[in-house]
Amino acid sequence: MRYYPRLRDIREDHDLTQTEIARMIGMSQVQYSRYESGVQQIPFHHVIALAKIYNVSIDYLAGLINDPRPLYPK
Repeated sequence: MRYYPRLRDIREDHDLTQTEIARMIGMSQVQYSRYESGVQQIPFHHVIALAKIYNVSIDYLAGLINDPRPLYPK
């Protein structure tokens, strides 16, 4: 699986817009939309930031696993 559809799906599951996520990780909405559309690869430091925001493992964001294991278990 490619990671970029998962970026859109998880963002929508959290009821966030591209603009909101882009602001959280310090970039423009246009740049972030390129990640979600697969036009540009996302830098690893942004993957880490998204994993923290969504509280999921990096493996889940990358599409390596389908179980959204929490990054920070309760």
